[in-house]
Amino acid sequence: MNTDAAIMLRRNFKHTVRNPVTLFNAVFLPVLMMLMFVYVFGDAFSVGGGDYINYATPGMLMMTLAYGLSATAVAVNSDMTKGIINRFKVMDVSRGAVLTGHVVSTVVRTVAALTVILGVAFLMGFSPAASFPQWLAAIGVLLLTSIAVSWLVVAMGLAAKTQESAGFASVPLIMLPFFSSAIVPADKMGPGVREFAEYQPFTPIIESVRGLLNGTPSTGHTIAAIAWCVGITVVGYVWARRKFTKRA
Repeated sequence: MNTDAAIMLRRNFKHTVRNPVTLFNAVFLPVLMMLMFVYVFGDAFSVGGGDYINYATPGMLMMTLAYGLSATAVAVNSDMTKGIINRFKVMDVSRGAVLTGHVVSTVVRTVAALTVILGVAFLMGFSPAASFPQWLAAIGVLLLTSIAVSWLVVAMGLAAKTQESAGFASVPLIMLPFFSSAIVPADKMGPGVREFAEYQPFTPIIESVRGLLNGTPSTGHTIAAIAWCVGITVVGYVWARRKFTKRA
């Protein structure tokens, strides 16, 4: 099982490296978005004082985490629709390893993209006040979120009939950070949008990471973030396993 998962991870990693669109969406597009929001729109946002880069960085991390998801959904669907799974069955490759390989490769790609974004943020003046344990906690929340949405998007890829519909299915997840507290505080938004931003899953995750990096952790936001991540992981995993068993 572990050997099969490692083989699938290596296979998916090679596919990622050879696909410039995937690399652009996962790494370079978030950097462009960060530059745009901080340097073009940053002075127009009221975030309660302080440099906007300090407020925006946790939100940009969440956006970065979401941008590469469509590639995973498409890759999973491609494996199902092009007969790759049948070849793996002949080769006696573990079925669970196929799904695990996609999830782990997505997390690895996400970690690389988050590292790039953090590096750019520091170059732009990001100055976190987090202690070492708080840094570890923030990284843990981001990793848990990446695992959760990876399982969910793998399930979406399995449920989709075509590669095009698989890519489209992940669009709501990609757009969700825009309707959260990633760019501006939720209480600055208009009615309806404000309530949605306050109660959707990405806002407590962003606020948890923001509080940890700013040195002012919020226990409530962190507990809510972990609860959302665990719930999404369970739903995504069960959905993915059932769809995979049915289609394979």
